[in-house]
Order: sequence, then C-alpha cells, then structure tokens
Amino acid sequence: MNDAHLHLMVNHFPIIGTIFGIGILIAGLVLKNNALKNTAYILFIVAALFAALSMNTGEGAEELVEDMPNIGKKIIHEHEELAEKLALLLYATGIFSLLSIYTSSKNHKLAIIASYITLFLAIGAAVLGSSVGTSGGEIRHTEIRDNAGISAAESDNINSEITRTRNEE
Repeated sequence: MNDAHLHLMVNHFPIIGTIFGIGILIAGLVLKNNALKNTAYILFIVAALFAALSMNTGEGAEELVEDMPNIGKKIIHEHEELAEKLALLLYATGIFSLLSIYTSSKNHKLAIIASYITLFLAIGAAVLGSSVGTSGGEIRHTEIRDNAGISAAESDNINSEITRTRNEE
C-alpha cells in the first residue's frame, strides 16, 4: 500500500464525517439532547484526526501522480492549498468540539455558545470540504473538470494566461 492508496482511504472521512456531524448536532440542539450533541462533537474530533492523516499522506500521493499524463501540477497545487485551509478549519472545529464537550459536561453557561460556534465552524468546513473534494477528484477524474476536453498541459497554459491577463489589468 502506497501513500496514494492511504490518502484515498482517509481523505473522505473529514468531509463525510463533518456532514453527518452537522446533522446530528442540529438534531441535538433542536431536541436539547446532550447525547446527540456529544456524538456530533466526537465525529468532528475524528474528522479532524482524519484530516491530519490525509494531510500527512497527501505529499506522498502527489509525488506518485504529479508526472502522470493529464494530471497537471497546477490542479494538484490548487487541491493542496484548499486542503490546507480545510485542515485548519477542521482542527478549529475539533478544538471547539472539545470545548463544547467540556462546557456541556460542567453545565457551564457558555455551553450553548460553544455549541453554536462549533456548528458554524463545521458548516464552513462542509462548504470548503465540497471544494476540496471536487478539486481532489479532478486530479484523476478529468471528466469532471470544467475543461474536460483539453489536456492538463493545455489547461495549465490557459490558467496561466488567465492569471497573467488578470495581473495586467
């Protein structure tokens, strides 16, 4: 098993786990059910741990695929940049989940505020996760790219031309 295989095995849970966690946390908030809320917090913590695993396997995966035909280094770089932002957001969500568990268990007056901050961070992570997942899929699934009919080299040239034009404006 190589880093690309490991990366594919762990990179889905941060996104899917966060989406499930959001639904469970909303249900817990609406029903005022601490068991549901704590379940969501645990999902967010596990999603953050899987994000760390995904980040640790991403570089090795990149090395294995970056020189393959129709891949393009630019698309990998864009995925990597988005993934780094998502990882940071998931780490923050995990930290606030720990805080939420603690404040909830102590019946602290800030428990509900911590819950809503955690929910807000998780929603942001799910939205960003959608972009990260799409950009990761585009690396090997050229059929889902906006420019599906052209090669990676042509795509890099077009993107470079667009960037240069924008910079000149």
